[in-house]
Amino acid sequence: MKSETDKLISKHGQLNQSDNMKVVSHVQREEDDWVRNTVMLEGIDVPFIYRRKKLYQSLKGARVNITYYRQVEEVAGIEFETMKVVRIKRS
Repeated sequence: MKSETDKLISKHGQLNQSDNMKVVSHVQREEDDWVRNTVMLEGIDVPFIYRRKKLYQSLKGARVNITYYRQVEEVAGIEFETMKVVRIKRS
């Protein structure tokens, strides 16, 4: 029987899944009506970004399972690689 995550990954080829990753930094910033969350994971130099309607408890030091897409944002003519989080859950 396939899990919900397995179904998502098989349906969307660009989707990635990482399990039991340690959060080393979690920053929340208000952005219009949303709260933009930026998470840095141990051993990975690329930020994982997602938005929520409300502030969330800090994930710093927690282990998480994370489902994400790779994306490239252009700021002032410079490309920055980020990961767009589809689903994040404590392990």
